[in-house]
Amino acid sequence: MVFDTTTIIKKALTECTGLEDIQLIDGGEHADLASTIAFSLAKTKKQAPVKIAQEIAATLKNNKELAGQGITVEAKGPYINFVFGSAYVSAAVKAATQPGYGSLPAKDSRIVLEHTSANPNGPLHVGHIRNSIIGDTLARAFRKAGYRLEVQYYVNDMGRQIAIVTWGFDHLEHAQHAGEKEDAHIARIYIEANREIEKDPGITRQVDKLMQLVESGDAETVKKFRNEVSRCLDGFAVTLKNLNVKHDRFVWESDFVRNGDTKRVIGKIEKLPQACHEDTLIALDLAEFGFTNKYVIRRSDGTSVYAARDLAFHTWKSVNFDRAIDVLGADHKLIGAQLQCTLKLLGQKPPEIVHFEFVSLPEGSMSTRAGKFVSADDLMAEVTKRALEEVTTRRPELDEATRKNIADSVALAGIRYDIVKISPEKSTVFDWKEALDFERQSGPYIQYAHARACSILEKAGAFTECYDLETEQEIILAKKIAKFPGVIEKVVAELRPHLLATYAHELADTFNTFYHYEPVLKSEGKVRDRRLTLVKAVQNTLKETLETLGIDAIRTM
Repeated sequence: MVFDTTTIIKKALTECTGLEDIQLIDGGEHADLASTIAFSLAKTKKQAPVKIAQEIAATLKNNKELAGQGITVEAKGPYINFVFGSAYVSAAVKAATQPGYGSLPAKDSRIVLEHTSANPNGPLHVGHIRNSIIGDTLARAFRKAGYRLEVQYYVNDMGRQIAIVTWGFDHLEHAQHAGEKEDAHIARIYIEANREIEKDPGITRQVDKLMQLVESGDAETVKKFRNEVSRCLDGFAVTLKNLNVKHDRFVWESDFVRNGDTKRVIGKIEKLPQACHEDTLIALDLAEFGFTNKYVIRRSDGTSVYAARDLAFHTWKSVNFDRAIDVLGADHKLIGAQLQCTLKLLGQKPPEIVHFEFVSLPEGSMSTRAGKFVSADDLMAEVTKRALEEVTTRRPELDEATRKNIADSVALAGIRYDIVKISPEKSTVFDWKEALDFERQSGPYIQYAHARACSILEKAGAFTECYDLETEQEIILAKKIAKFPGVIEKVVAELRPHLLATYAHELADTFNTFYHYEPVLKSEGKVRDRRLTLVKAVQNTLKETLETLGIDAIRTM
């Protein structure tokens, strides 16, 4: 509904001004939408924006299509404000009561989204899961927006870290402890191997030899690398499932060496004018593009570096998908920019990159190599424990199994929402108390609003749906509900999943305010019907919003 209305306004403004970019913004407290087009026209017309806005508003008041939709137009200073009428509100509420509300029309373009892709040398830790949660939320939003999407995990199975793990399993006591997860076992050996390397730097030569053997395709070495990486991925799979994060495909880095793609990419790079050759070492001098460091593609020992395999992987993406998106940590900004630049030189489509700053705990920063990290599994266990304590305090009358199920969902909501609610470019510290606060900006707070709506509807029983809203609070809530499809569109256009988290909180707030001021179950007749219809619409919208955030829309808390 909001798209139809926005399209009508855009068409009217374009016809009136002759401009395609009509600069629509949120209208804030004064309107549903506003246009700042008067500022742009002021430069060419050499008139004050206030005067231009008044002239445009006067013309648009005679627009039959706007009037037919009940859209009123008013100039407020240099802004042209649009206020939607009752027809818009009624249609929005009716749409919001339908299953799948917020879903947008199917698109033809194919998109590949890569996220998480952590090195398989130890458990996913708190720093990794921001990548996973941002990526998974974007994936859900893209699917909600009608895109054909494949979500990939790029498995780094040839890097130095894996060579160190393999050396550790060859040379150290490596029996798996009772109850030890596979990824935790890998981490323990990796940490011990690094300690041995610190004591004897000569081990580095053995690690280098392993890297040469795996790249040359030595069967025994390839098998060792693949075995340990697979075991670590088995551990990751448990963690990701508990975080409600899904991948469609795991793409192995070594496949691009085995199938010749890496060699072919290196061959093309060798012919670029920016290529630098020092014996067998190959690098790119990208100084003309603002990069001071050379972009190494092949080492002096003849082995390819990660960048070369990554270029082969992204070349494959460019050929097979219309759009590629990568979610990468802020520490990958340089290599991400070099990758994009090199792909352009090779005539391929570069990926769009969502960079994020890291999430940490009050305990401080983390390093797998040094053995200082809080695993995502430990985080989930601790948050679930605290959630169970909170649920038990609030609902002691529930049986243990029910309280445990609620706590599991609340813990997931606490983690996912707290991490995704911050814009990717900002660093954040995960706060246990805030994440599980039922009264604040948290996932459980939004779940609680959804559960309240479910409770109202269950108590109400049967009613006749009515879309004719009247009071201020009813209309404010209906207009907030109507924004959901537009938020989905904005999230995928700007690659900013925190916008969905912000909307979810605002919708829960607006619903709670409505419920405070407007009696629902105690009202009668048509008033009761329309308010219950509005509750049904908000319950369904909260459900769709929570599920797009990867959070359970539980019916009781």
